[in-house]
Amino acid sequence: MGLLQGVLVLVVIVVLDSRGFVQEQPGFQEKQLLQGPVKPLDWRFPIVPEVQSELVVDFQLRQPVTPSSVAVQCGENRVLVEVKKDLFSNGQLIQPSGLSMGGCPVVDEDSASRVLLFEYELQDCNGVLMMIEDELVYTFALTYTPEAFAGTPITRTNGAVVGVQCHYQRPTWVPYASTEVGEEVLLFSLKLMMDDWSYQRPSNLYFLGDVVNIEASVKVYNHVPLRVFVDCCVATQVPDVNALPRYSFIENHGCLVDAKATASSSRFMPRTQEDQIRFQLEAFMFQGGYSPSIYITCIVKATLASAPSDALRKSCSFCNGYVHIAFDTSSALLNLGICLLGIQWEGKASLGPVMVQEQPKTFAGFQ
Repeated sequence: MGLLQGVLVLVVIVVLDSRGFVQEQPGFQEKQLLQGPVKPLDWRFPIVPEVQSELVVDFQLRQPVTPSSVAVQCGENRVLVEVKKDLFSNGQLIQPSGLSMGGCPVVDEDSASRVLLFEYELQDCNGVLMMIEDELVYTFALTYTPEAFAGTPITRTNGAVVGVQCHYQRPTWVPYASTEVGEEVLLFSLKLMMDDWSYQRPSNLYFLGDVVNIEASVKVYNHVPLRVFVDCCVATQVPDVNALPRYSFIENHGCLVDAKATASSSRFMPRTQEDQIRFQLEAFMFQGGYSPSIYITCIVKATLASAPSDALRKSCSFCNGYVHIAFDTSSALLNLGICLLGIQWEGKASLGPVMVQEQPKTFAGFQ
């Protein structure tokens, strides 16, 4: 017999006592039994709303730029530099005591226009003379070091280094007279060279461990033959030769001491021309430096090619703790006890920036 759908059955539980009377139990309960098919459950877990993904914003970190608040006037023998006190064009005025040009301080201030003035000779303020194609270029480093607020150790102004340059047309010839040989001006230069020294290297980028080939030379024009020497060299992170940190790697009138200090393979190369001298320097970086740039500044000397080498004009390298001095077959033997006096020219030559980076990391099977 089929079950009636939807019939509600009431079930009563009774208990008879010992006398046969019906005894009602405390907690009397009723149960409802639903006969027939059960309605499907329509409850569902609540839907968690999707979190909207963040919108892609075109954000770029602002990079420092060279301020447009520096003006330069290049004279025949002097340079005039004007710097706005609002150096960064942000409304914050810099302190004159924090600004220098190659170590030279501000000489005057125009309070009305809020302009700081530098005026010096081209040979002052550690200016670096470079020869670029048909131009002579004097480069100065304008450096601003922010000072802390009075009574506090903090500052809210960025530091800056701005390169200031004066360009002059290079003379095509230098008049020569034997009676005035000591008054002539010679042009010294430094160049990055290819591994085989065949021509100038087109890139200034190196990795740690690379060998940097450098050639120092002197332009002789209508001059008697000259022999060139590198007297001393320092490396800095900015064009200012007195900036810190600085690394002196050629000292003592021509000794390349990098190998002695760091056990590197840096050395002078055998001379192939009198008016050129070449040396190799292992690429390096300044520890904790803020820039991969390296500027090299050298004092370069030239003597008559017929004059012998001496203690003040030499080229020596260190190898395994020993000193090796480069001799020229046309020169007399070196006599360290005698300093041969004679005509000598001296100049400053620079190179940079040379960019040095860490070696790219490699993994097994990947590069």
